[in-house]
Amino acid sequence: MSIWWSLHLRREAASIPLARRLLVGTMETAGVDPDVSFDLSVALSEACANAVEHGGDHGPGDHSGAYRVTAYLDGEKCRIEVADSGPGFPARRAGCAHTRAQQVPVTAESGRGLCLIEQLADHVHFGNRPGHGAVVSFDKVLKWQEGALLKVS
Repeated sequence: MSIWWSLHLRREAASIPLARRLLVGTMETAGVDPDVSFDLSVALSEACANAVEHGGDHGPGDHSGAYRVTAYLDGEKCRIEVADSGPGFPARRAGCAHTRAQQVPVTAESGRGLCLIEQLADHVHFGNRPGHGAVVSFDKVLKWQEGALLKVS
C-alpha cells in the first residue's frame, strides 16, 4: 500500500504549518517512526518557507501566488517535492560545502534552509522547472513503528 497527496497552496506563511500538519498526520496514521516524521516535517517546512519567500516575482501581473507540495509514502521511503513559480535557482547553486556554511552565520535567521534540508533527507535535488520556477525534491528511507499500516512485510 502507498499514500500520496498533492496540495496547491497560496504563497503565504500560513500555508506552511498546513502542509507540515498534513504530512505529520499522514505519517503518524501510517505508523512512521516519530524521529523520521520529525526530520521530514522540518525539511518540508524549510522547502515551503523557501517557496513562500522566493517563489514569485511580486510584480504587476504576477501569477505566481501559489506553490505545490506533493508527498508520496510507500513501504520504503517518503518522497516530497515543493515547486514554485519564482525565478528558480541560480544556474550553478553551490551545495552545503564547508565554504558555503561559513558564509551563513550560525545566528542568522535565514539562509540556512536548503542546507538543513540536505542534512535531514537522504537524497535531495534542487532544480528549475522548464520556463520559470524552482523545484526542491527530497526523500528519506522510512522506519516504521510496530504494527504500522504501511510497513513492508
